[in-house]
Amino acid sequence: MIATLRGEVSQIEENALIVEVGGVGMRVFVPAPMRTNAKAGEMIFMFTHLVVREDALTLYGFESQSDRDLFNILLGVDGVGPKVALSVLSTLTIDAIQRAIFADEADLLSKVPGVGKKTAQKMALHLKDKLKPIDALSKLAALADYDSEVLAALTALGYSVVEAQAAIQSLPKDAPKEVEERLRVALGYFTG
Repeated sequence: MIATLRGEVSQIEENALIVEVGGVGMRVFVPAPMRTNAKAGEMIFMFTHLVVREDALTLYGFESQSDRDLFNILLGVDGVGPKVALSVLSTLTIDAIQRAIFADEADLLSKVPGVGKKTAQKMALHLKDKLKPIDALSKLAALADYDSEVLAALTALGYSVVEAQAAIQSLPKDAPKEVEERLRVALGYFTG
């Protein structure tokens, strides 16, 4: 199994990177944030997961080992294949997934493209057993309910969950705690 990969990004595709390793270009499917940050000609290191099927060998890459671990956990959910698992990691951060699971907000998972309400509920049930609640609850305290309200407001304004998550993550640590103020600062992410 290919566990990690280091090479030069030679091409950025719609949902993958072509990484040159020892003269061989490998197509690696990666989450959207990783693809967005990649630049052709730069060296990249990633944790990988190889999916072996009868008709294909498909390589998936991740920035961190925890992203790869979450991808593997998601593959254990009935009805979730590699494309849906990658879509989850492209749409939501690990923190947002943990918040959704341990705050009983499985509806957030159903906003991921390719994930319906039933699959979101299956994922929430499966992940609740696999993720560590202590980590999630400490993060829940740090990223309180007001951020989920800001997320809801941004998606209601027409921004995608990915865009809304990026705006929330861009908030400075000393940002005000009031939802309206946080929303105003988050909207500045899109205009600035």
